[in-house]
Amino acid sequence: MSREAVQDLGQIPRSHASHVPRDLVILGATGTIGQNTLKIIAAHPDRFSVTALTAGDNVTLLAEQAKQFRPRRAVIANAALYGELKDLLKGTGIEAAAGDEAVLEAAAMPSDIVMSAIVGAAGLKPTLAAVRSGTTVALANKECLVCAGALMAKEVKKHSAMLIPVDSEHNGIFQLFDFKHPQRVESVTITASGGPFREFTLAQMRDVTPQQAVKHPNWNMGAKISVDSATLMNKGLELIEAFYLFPLASEQLKVLIHPQSIIHCLVQMVDGSVLAQLSLPDMCTPIAHALAWPERIEAPVKKLDLAAVGNLQFSDPDLTRFPALKLAREALNRGGNAPIVLNAANEIAVSRFLRGEIGFLDIVKNVEKTLEIVDNASIETIDDVLECNRAARQFAGNL
Repeated sequence: MSREAVQDLGQIPRSHASHVPRDLVILGATGTIGQNTLKIIAAHPDRFSVTALTAGDNVTLLAEQAKQFRPRRAVIANAALYGELKDLLKGTGIEAAAGDEAVLEAAAMPSDIVMSAIVGAAGLKPTLAAVRSGTTVALANKECLVCAGALMAKEVKKHSAMLIPVDSEHNGIFQLFDFKHPQRVESVTITASGGPFREFTLAQMRDVTPQQAVKHPNWNMGAKISVDSATLMNKGLELIEAFYLFPLASEQLKVLIHPQSIIHCLVQMVDGSVLAQLSLPDMCTPIAHALAWPERIEAPVKKLDLAAVGNLQFSDPDLTRFPALKLAREALNRGGNAPIVLNAANEIAVSRFLRGEIGFLDIVKNVEKTLEIVDNASIETIDDVLECNRAARQFAGNL
């Protein structure tokens, strides 16, 4: 199973004059990626300016960010918080807006880069709006490609937009991949830390708590993605994302457990050479790369000292203890609406686990049951995506 990638970077000459500040729209400014993006901007005030900031519910932090970075517009997705946001921004000259339509309008505002950092399927429509504006999208929302990879590819090409992946693994591949000669690439491997339960038995995993699951050993991330890393569903979603980002067949995509999270990806060439991208586990590195591409800028991160690290370990994933990877690859190979169902069911199952309604091992079991229940169907429009997402979420919620 293969297809063309979302974009052909071998054919896209795109650059920015280094002395001209780049205008950014940040979708999901109050999340981990959004906050790190603003950290990069603060470190390079001569290179970047902010056009718009959006957030879901964290109106207090959004207002603080707006006062510091002075965007033209600040948008809170929760319409009930409009009055509070407006009061917090009174006298600043910053326009306050609220609601889903306001988020879409912000995504389409003229800008050089849109940082797509809204978590989950909620980021689909805003990211699509940004793509349709023809801008460069720094993509930190993997669900956009998991749920609508083919549709997103069509829109990127139609509107001459560009996607730069922000996930550390995909950003590493982006840095190494020979887009002009993809036939020279034999395979691509994304690495996984293995999460906090890498050495747990199935019996031990039955009793893990949400508090344990959100404590990732290497990365500082939100609760949902931390649980996904603990089940390895995150790597499964990343396999699907990589399938749409790079011109590779599904069998050319691999996963390797690497507890230190120093090597983020491996690109094996047909001549036996293996290219690797290494850095300390800090999201500021791929964010800085995405914002500055094709240039490079200083990032507020510690530099890698391999002598201090000492040892790098690798192993194959255990699909018996971590079946999410197997489910994700099956969904990718099945095609149609299967990746949407996988993602939607996982979002619901993780949410239920965090609320204490189901056990840790029930997360993947519920995803598997939902994939069995929901009939496979082709996806032609964004409405098809959203309807499938709704139905799958409903099934998963009733299990």
